[in-house]
Amino acid sequence: MSGERVLLTGASGFVGRHLLHDLIARGYRLRTAGRSTTPSIAGVERVAIGDLGTPIAWRPLLKSVDLVVHSAGLAHADGTIPEERYRAVNTDATLALARAAQAVGIRRFVFLSSIRAQSGPISDQLLSEVDPPAPTDAYGRSKLAAEEGLAGLDIDWIALRPVLVYGPGVKANMAALLKLARLPIPLPLGALSAKRSLLAVENLAAAVAFALSEACPARRSYIVADPEPLSVAEMLAAMRAGLGREPGLIAVPPPLLALAAQLAGRSAAFERLAKGLVASPGALLSAGWRPPAETKAALARLAASPTDAG
Repeated sequence: MSGERVLLTGASGFVGRHLLHDLIARGYRLRTAGRSTTPSIAGVERVAIGDLGTPIAWRPLLKSVDLVVHSAGLAHADGTIPEERYRAVNTDATLALARAAQAVGIRRFVFLSSIRAQSGPISDQLLSEVDPPAPTDAYGRSKLAAEEGLAGLDIDWIALRPVLVYGPGVKANMAALLKLARLPIPLPLGALSAKRSLLAVENLAAAVAFALSEACPARRSYIVADPEPLSVAEMLAAMRAGLGREPGLIAVPPPLLALAAQLAGRSAAFERLAKGLVASPGALLSAGWRPPAETKAALARLAASPTDAG
């Protein structure tokens, strides 16, 4: 609803930056809470807060606020972060903010959870919200615990479980795939046919905006994914199409690629490439969410973007 004030946490992160600009464009008034108050944006009130793992006085930040989008948190890492740290940042801080929001009468609380609250990094079956959650690491468990805590509060909450998000400024696995796509050589990945769900950052922003609206049924979790899952080969082909190039993919048998990855000490990374994870956004689509970006076209734009060259 245009003119309402939103408290947005995590606005300096990859996803948060996109949410900030999207919510402004939709007419919301923004107050952000994070470790930094810079850079400044006209009309955005920025408030610095401490580490999310420590107690934070949330109530003053919620004065004159109608809605909360909580995107801040401790991101998934390589297993070196203690489970207690994930719990403090992703679970305890989320619930402290939600309890403060309940106390002051916030209309709706939107929490950015993760598909990892529901599943490990790969899955042999189509995932949907009706499946029993089965996180496989501390990150996923901390996100699921936050969702379970929200369910016990008297507030209109929605937890969004995005799959792998891509867009301008993306890091980690998708950035590595972009680098591969830009190489001026054939790639031996044409036989990697397992499908994976992706999520364009503009589609995630549209999901957040929909979740803030009365049209979206509250007090539940939703998977957020582009409707069309793609294989790694299809992702690379779409990226190279954005560069005006042919796919240039060679179908090397996956067992040979797996052996090469093992010898290079990259077995875990190869497994994420070679195996699938498809998650259905059917519940959110049925509720009325309409993702604006088509996956292959969005990947092509990302590859062609000069801001993500490198």
